[in-house]
Amino acid sequence: MRHLLSLPRLASRAFSTTARQLKNKVPERQKVFLEDNGLPVHIKGGTTDVLLYRLTMTITVAGTGFSLYWLLLACMPKSKAQ
Repeated sequence: MRHLLSLPRLASRAFSTTARQLKNKVPERQKVFLEDNGLPVHIKGGTTDVLLYRLTMTITVAGTGFSLYWLLLACMPKSKAQ
């Protein structure tokens, strides 16, 4: 029962303590993206951005090819079975 009575005090103590201050990383990231190194902005973030870009392009090309295949298949006349 004592634990339940001290709960509000513990909760207020937990929220009133100084939290770890997070460093603002925006200026550092802006320097990377504003740097003129000849790379397009969508791959300036590094390896992760390059992999995500390539994955997106692969899915796009495969989806387009798949759609064109089924469109071509739908356009072909059906042969009449005898």
